[in-house]
Amino acid sequence: MHRTFIPGTAAPEVQSSPAWWFAFLGNKLLVQINGTHTTIPHLINLAAIGLVPVRTQFLGTLDGQPCYSAELPQETAIPENMAVRGLRELYGALGEELYSVSSRAIQIMEWDRTHQYCGCCGTPTTQLPTERVKRCPKCSLTNYPRLSPAVIVLISRDEEVLLARAPRFPSNMYSVLAGFVEPGESLEETVAREVREEVGIEIKDIRYFGSQPWPFPNSLMIGFTATYVSGEIVVQPEELTDAAWFHKRNLPPVPSKPSIARKLIDWFVTTP
Repeated sequence: MHRTFIPGTAAPEVQSSPAWWFAFLGNKLLVQINGTHTTIPHLINLAAIGLVPVRTQFLGTLDGQPCYSAELPQETAIPENMAVRGLRELYGALGEELYSVSSRAIQIMEWDRTHQYCGCCGTPTTQLPTERVKRCPKCSLTNYPRLSPAVIVLISRDEEVLLARAPRFPSNMYSVLAGFVEPGESLEETVAREVREEVGIEIKDIRYFGSQPWPFPNSLMIGFTATYVSGEIVVQPEELTDAAWFHKRNLPPVPSKPSIARKLIDWFVTTP
């Protein structure tokens, strides 16, 4: 059953019904474990399980039920039948909607944690009541949650796709190319530049595919497809360890299904 999340900044004046609590110890999320089922704590407040957060943030509502993110102290003892897990580990373990709110929660929690003081004059900041923004009461500097746009592109050559390996990838895994947008660039310019820099080839027909929030730590992945024009693969060693053309029927290990990289690859494989 699909759930509807509505973002918001004004928390209920009285929290009298259970809420979803997306509580983080560092960058790991507190989850409740019931046998093979993993979910988010659904409570009136964190005090109900003996936890006292450093600070909390109202996120909005999921099917009318409040959602909060929370920063836990480093010395927090994890309650029984609970655990802390990285968001990458929780792919597929949480439902799509809870995972989506988890991704939002960690970014807002981290933004709140790192913007308690003005970066210009050092004055404690204030959270505006009707907008997700912190403002300095002294110099009026405003800070919105940080978002880092990045492009990700699948390049095809007839029935072949260009895949590459980065040093951080799991053993033998390949993926499509990606990179961050630089100031002054359009998304299409970023695609062409990143491809030229990382593998030395030219492309055309750059077309939008889709997007995906990527909270590692605060990216928005914007997906494109493109077709090969010319050039031989020359790997940029600072970014990649290998890159090659693979036939759509003979691919190496690729990213898992929830990622936009996998969606791009699956689209290519299934397109006649």
